[in-house]
Amino acid sequence: MTRVGAPPVLDAADPAALEAAALELADGQVVAIPTDTVYGLAARIDRPGGMAALFSAKGRPPALALPVLVGRWRQAREVASRWPRSASMLAARFWPGALTVVVPVDGELGSYLGGDGTSVGLRRPHQRFVQALCRRAGPLATTSANRHGAAPCTTASQVCEAFGADEVALVVDGGTCEGQPSTVVDCTVSPPACLREGGIPWSWIEASLR
Repeated sequence: MTRVGAPPVLDAADPAALEAAALELADGQVVAIPTDTVYGLAARIDRPGGMAALFSAKGRPPALALPVLVGRWRQAREVASRWPRSASMLAARFWPGALTVVVPVDGELGSYLGGDGTSVGLRRPHQRFVQALCRRAGPLATTSANRHGAAPCTTASQVCEAFGADEVALVVDGGTCEGQPSTVVDCTVSPPACLREGGIPWSWIEASLR
């Protein structure tokens, strides 16, 4: 793919950034956003073309499923085909925050998100701009903003250096993002399994499930 200039950048504190990001996402575009951890690439889950563009921009293998960020509880329940009790318990305790719960997903959506198409990792973030964007645009499929195998971008300028305007329609600048990865818990099995220990210690997860 030919890189065409750098994508435009808007400050997350600018009210116009939320509107611009929502419009680009509605048009099936990929937008770079600040998250609780690093910068991420985002696309609406009801825009298959946007999710395909996200995979393409990153060079992400289809076997690696995209996680989804939500802004409200009901959005999580809309994405999941089934909401296990363990997911409810953990989300009630740790959301918004550094917890990703893996739950069953509808087959059609799962096919666009990648992986085996049977499950999805859901997280409700602390980051205020992302919360507002999810409430405005709906659940967002995301991945870290970097070429597959490269170090994640922690600043908006790094995103602009890594991606062209033909790949990322807009970069929202939320300052430096260097947070801990989320803890990922597979709630499709019983008992739930730790897929990755991150910002929330696994001992806290186990205690919350007792």
